[in-house]
Amino acid sequence: MKVAGILERKAKDTLVKAGLEILNGKDPEKSLDKLFAIIKKTVGKSKSKISMSQIDKVQQLYNENPAIHKLVVDIVSKTNKNCLDKFFVNFFANAAWYGIPKREALFEKTGTKVPFTILISPSMRCNLRCTGCYASSYSKKDDIPLEELDRIIGEARDLGVYYFVILGGEPFINDYMLDLYEKYNDCMFTPFSNSTLFTEEVADRLQKLGNVIPMFSLEGFEKETDERRGKGVFQKVMHAMDLLKERGILFGVSSATGRHNIDTVTSDKFIDMLIEKGARMSWYFLFMPVGKEPDTSLMLTPEQRLHLGERVRTLRTTKPYFTLDFFNDAPYVGGCIAGKYYCHINSKEDLEPCIFAHFAVDNVKGKKLLDVFGSEFFKLLRDRQPYNRNLLMPCMMIDNTKQVRDIVKRTGAKPTDEGARMMIEDPEFQKKLDDLSAEFRPYAEKAWKEEFGEKGNFEMSKG
Repeated sequence: MKVAGILERKAKDTLVKAGLEILNGKDPEKSLDKLFAIIKKTVGKSKSKISMSQIDKVQQLYNENPAIHKLVVDIVSKTNKNCLDKFFVNFFANAAWYGIPKREALFEKTGTKVPFTILISPSMRCNLRCTGCYASSYSKKDDIPLEELDRIIGEARDLGVYYFVILGGEPFINDYMLDLYEKYNDCMFTPFSNSTLFTEEVADRLQKLGNVIPMFSLEGFEKETDERRGKGVFQKVMHAMDLLKERGILFGVSSATGRHNIDTVTSDKFIDMLIEKGARMSWYFLFMPVGKEPDTSLMLTPEQRLHLGERVRTLRTTKPYFTLDFFNDAPYVGGCIAGKYYCHINSKEDLEPCIFAHFAVDNVKGKKLLDVFGSEFFKLLRDRQPYNRNLLMPCMMIDNTKQVRDIVKRTGAKPTDEGARMMIEDPEFQKKLDDLSAEFRPYAEKAWKEEFGEKGNFEMSKG
């Protein structure tokens, strides 16, 4: 195993050296063709689980789809050199490739699955009070101490995790996070931010770091964003985008999508505006019934939920822009990815399967990550996957409601917020969720058959 690890490291170093030379060439299109060739050559000699067919598929999309081709060329040609180099090395070479055999070796040795990425909420504090947000009314006492964050990230990296999503609260509320990004300069970090704390100094620091790709929260244009987040917030997001675009820093947008803003955030006009501002991707999240006062009235209707998936698939093949839909893209990744490919550590250090699934068996204070990843809770989450053979119904909380109740009962998992408690203890709220699931089911069954031919990536369902 040790010899195999050394060989993988050498293969990665070869890929990085050749890849950086190619990416920094004068002709982006020729450089990218060469990059695909060196990736195939290197992966072919390694023990990576990335298959040649997967690489061929990506290359085919790049060659045959004008929108995807333009997006990739734009990223290579317009991104700051340091940021592009870090993106290639930290995300592709370290997280998406080299981390895989490290995590697989641990699984073979210990039987414990280590996730691809870890979501961390260092603080639940925020300078905004957005409607429907689960992060509110927290104090500095709820923050994860700096030394604990340092330990968690360092330990995770040793296990083969090189990608971290930083949540909250507002991730930029604690200045020391920038120091952690600098310390772990072989990892990639994606903070989801409201943008209001961005300054020239912060933007300059991010350009120098290179390993941070912010995601800015937008509910639509000025009207929709300010209605939920407060007057003037939209213009602050626009200013933050300008700061990053001027410096060639990669960034994207996160949209909490509900029944009142779905048409706006999926419109050509909105996406074209984001492209013009320099954003490279949008990640759509459904409004979920979580937090202290879970509200189902903001959630998408069954028709809207499926329409979101249709629009996302259309946008990413017709615009030079990458779009992701946390729910409707589930068929491509084997259903729900919570507890398999990622997990969440909240500000109290409870280990939760998902940023929306507020249940925990373990707290990571004073515990090794490898030990808590091997809990019966996480094992049962993986064993139950997929929760539904219809991968358009991936969620245990709103699509397969009996699953969350049974898993919590069997493992002794405890709710970490009021909405989670209501999911397992409040009969009235449980019925409301059961009814929502039943209402969505016939729509999902029709789309699963007609749009996907009842086929999905079931190989990925167990993580």
